[in-house]
Amino acid sequence: MSIILYIIVSSIAVYFTAWLLPGISVESFGTAIITAIVLGVLNAVVKPLLQVLSLPITVVTLGLFLFVINTLIILLVGWIVPGFHVANFWWALLFSVILSIVMAILESVV
Repeated sequence: MSIILYIIVSSIAVYFTAWLLPGISVESFGTAIITAIVLGVLNAVVKPLLQVLSLPITVVTLGLFLFVINTLIILLVGWIVPGFHVANFWWALLFSVILSIVMAILESVV
């Protein structure tokens, strides 16, 4: 039950953040649900691998390279999920930051 609640909260956050940013578009709430699921899977599988592989550059940049990894994950989701479009790297970076903030707020409410 907690996984379903997390997916619903994530999809609400994705839908709200896409509504907020003109460079991100989500066609429907169903697309937001699929986007949240794919984003969760990529964050669980691909992101740790990228973090380990990029550890030296992450240390040199004092952790700022993690923003690049998050942005690349968002761009990958935009490439995988039909109906979820990301205009460019900078919109994906802003989407990543705002999505993190919205998710923190929604998780504290739920």
